[in-house]
Amino acid sequence: MIHVSELKKTFTTYERGGTFREALISLFVRKKKTVNAVKGISFDIEEGELVGFLGPNGAGKSTTIKILTGIMHPTSGEVDIMGYTPWKNRRKYVENIGAVFGQKSQLLWDIPPLDAFNLNQSIYRIPSNEFKKTVSEMVEMLALKDLVKKPTRQLSLGERMKCEFIMAMLHKPRVVFLDEPTIGLDVIAKEKIREFILEQNKKGTTFILTTHDLEDVEHLAKRVIVINHGEIVYDDSMDKLRNYFGEKKTIHLTTRKKIMLPKHEGIAVRSQLSDYDIEVVIDLSQIKLNEFIKKVNEESVISDMSIEGLELEYIIKDLYQV
Repeated sequence: MIHVSELKKTFTTYERGGTFREALISLFVRKKKTVNAVKGISFDIEEGELVGFLGPNGAGKSTTIKILTGIMHPTSGEVDIMGYTPWKNRRKYVENIGAVFGQKSQLLWDIPPLDAFNLNQSIYRIPSNEFKKTVSEMVEMLALKDLVKKPTRQLSLGERMKCEFIMAMLHKPRVVFLDEPTIGLDVIAKEKIREFILEQNKKGTTFILTTHDLEDVEHLAKRVIVINHGEIVYDDSMDKLRNYFGEKKTIHLTTRKKIMLPKHEGIAVRSQLSDYDIEVVIDLSQIKLNEFIKKVNEESVISDMSIEGLELEYIIKDLYQV
């Protein structure tokens, strides 16, 4: 479905001095600066996959997505999506893709979403019977009912975002790009939108999700691509990502006596609220869990304890530092 090979994007900017003299000189002589936003990345995405495309600000994530959607031309490299080169076959290509951007709206502020849906029907030349059926199914799925008949400005953020998804999915695109689709939404709205995405994915739609909300990634993506400094630093399944650090656990301890941790390799303190309350990460390949608990209990007397796997956020932060 999506083939990306040795994709590169280089920008040329100009440095300007901070002093008046330097600013004046720059009017006549400007120093060029080359920025390598994307440095020859390659990946393939199969039809029907739901992939998380992650990276910190400035990693090259947005540049890559702009190239994949046909908004931007690359410096070099190959992109083939459904047989199209996005920036060359843009008109035909965009008939087969959809996009939802959490901070940019496709809806028109003063008219109801239903009128905007009708506009998209005309743009994409969707047959009337198919259009009515699709709108009816999606409105019911997202629990919007008569809300689509109210002016967009009167809708809540969650209601607007649900309508944005209908706008993006009306023409039944084969590939959909999601950029922060649940930003600013409450828990209930997020859950409804996640259910909608999963339902559309089951029907065969391929999704590429870019977000800083790692809960979205955990709930939706089965595969994650992490990009940093213009290069891919991870590309594999969510299950393997969770085991990225090996056999490690996060343990939160509350004790009756002052906490005395055993002096052993594989024990790292994450945070300590007091002498009686601590959170540690232990590597089970270096120290057994029952041995760790036994030693702490002998010295400090455990009153409460919770054991969890490493949070995805902790793992991703480590990848961002690569």
